[in-house]
Amino acid sequence: MALNLDRRLFLSLAGAGVGAAALTACGGPATGSDTAATPAADVDFAGVTPAASFDFWSTHPGKSQDVEKSLIEKFQAKHPDIKVNLVTAGANYEEIAQKFQTAQAANSGLPALVVLSDVWWFRYYLNESIIPLDSLITKLDVQLGDFRTSLVDDYKYDGKQWALPYGRSTPLFYYNKDHFAAAGLPDRAPATWQEFAGWAPKLKAATGAQYAFMHPALAGYAGWTLQNNLWGQGGAWSNEWTMTCDSPESVAALQAAQDSVYKDAWAGVSSKESADDFSAGLASATLSSTGSLIGVLKSAPFPVGVGFLPGGPKATTEVCPTGGAGLGIPSGVTKEEQLAAAMFLQFITEPENTAAFSAATGYMPTRKSADMSAVLATTPQIKTAMDQLAVTRVQDHARVFIPGADQEMAKAAAKILTQEADVQATMTELKATLEGIYEMDVKPRLKA
Repeated sequence: MALNLDRRLFLSLAGAGVGAAALTACGGPATGSDTAATPAADVDFAGVTPAASFDFWSTHPGKSQDVEKSLIEKFQAKHPDIKVNLVTAGANYEEIAQKFQTAQAANSGLPALVVLSDVWWFRYYLNESIIPLDSLITKLDVQLGDFRTSLVDDYKYDGKQWALPYGRSTPLFYYNKDHFAAAGLPDRAPATWQEFAGWAPKLKAATGAQYAFMHPALAGYAGWTLQNNLWGQGGAWSNEWTMTCDSPESVAALQAAQDSVYKDAWAGVSSKESADDFSAGLASATLSSTGSLIGVLKSAPFPVGVGFLPGGPKATTEVCPTGGAGLGIPSGVTKEEQLAAAMFLQFITEPENTAAFSAATGYMPTRKSADMSAVLATTPQIKTAMDQLAVTRVQDHARVFIPGADQEMAKAAAKILTQEADVQATMTELKATLEGIYEMDVKPRLKA
C-alpha cells in the first residue's frame, strides 16, 4: 500500500515525537491532506561519473564494523578510483537518526549512504531527504527480484524503492543449553510463555543463575518485543487505528510479564543489553535480535540454543515482528556522490557479500541466491532466524505509525516491569495518550 503524505504532515509528526514511521509496505494507512504530495521524480544519472570518495554513515549493526571494513576493502580493490569513508555515526539507530537530522538542518556534512532504521527511514521519505533508488537500480542493473521479497518490499512506497535491506532481523529466543540440561528440560525453546513459566523454577533451582529469564532493555525493545507477548495472548497495542493496549487480553499478557518479575520472581529486566546479561550467565534465557547472534555465540562460555519466540494461549505462530535497518541515499549530496554510493550499495548487497555480513552478525541474508551452506555449517543457529521469517507478523499500527508511541510504550512498560505499577491503570493511561496523539496528529490527515 502506498502512503501519500505531504511535507506539512512530516513536520507535524517529526515535532510530535520519534515514533512515527512505517515498518512494512502493506501495513500502513492511506493518508493525505489539503495539498497532496508531489510524486517523487527519478533522478537522472545520464552522463554522471561516480565521485572519487563519499561518506558511509553506519552504527555497525550487530557489531559489524570489522565486516563493513572488509567489504569496503573488497569494493575499493574492484573500484580503486572510489574511496569509501566509513563513519561511526552513532551507537544505535536513534543516535544516527539525530545526527542525520542535524546534518540536514545545517545542509552540510551529509553522507552519501546512511543506515536507516525501519522505524526511522519513512520520515525521510516524507521530508524528501532521501532519493528513490529506481533509476540507479536500472542504471546499475541491480537484481531487485533476487532480494527476499518481504524485506525489500518494506521500502517500497508510491511505486518506488526508497532503500535496500541491510541489517534485517527478528527477535530470537536465546537459551543456555547447559542450564536447560541441568534442569532436565528439553533442548528447545518453549512453545508458549506459559510453558516457560513452568520451567523457570526448575532453572533457578538447578543452575543458581540470578534469573531464569532476562527481559530485554525497555528503552530500546519494549514496544517491539512486547508485541510478542501481546499477540500470543490475543492482545495487541492496537487493531489498526483502534487502541487495544487496555483490552483484557493485553492486560493479561503484561500482567504475566509483571508477575515474572515480582510475584513469581524468576525474571529480571536488563538495564542495557539483555544479550550481554545472558552471555555473562546472569540469566538462563532471554530475547534479543538476530543481529546479536554472532556476538552471543562468541562471548558466551556455554553452548547457546536459539528458537522461535514463544506464543501464548491464543496464538503460537505469527507472534514475531521483524525489524532492523536498510540503507538509503540522501538527496542533499551531489549526483556523483549518489552514484558512487549506489555502486557500493549494490556491491555490499550482492549474494556473496550479504552472506558474509550474515555470517559475521547473524542478520538475515537479504538475497535469495545467497549461498549460506558454509555459514550454516559453522553457525547452524542462523537457519532458525531464516526459518522464523516465514511466520513473522506486521507490527501494530500504534507502534510504527503514531508519533512518539514507541517512547510511550517504553514508559508504560517501565512502570509495569520496574515500578510494579497497576497494569490495567497503566494501560488505560497509555491508551488515552495514544488516542490523543492519533486524534491530533494522524486522524485529520487520513483519507476518507
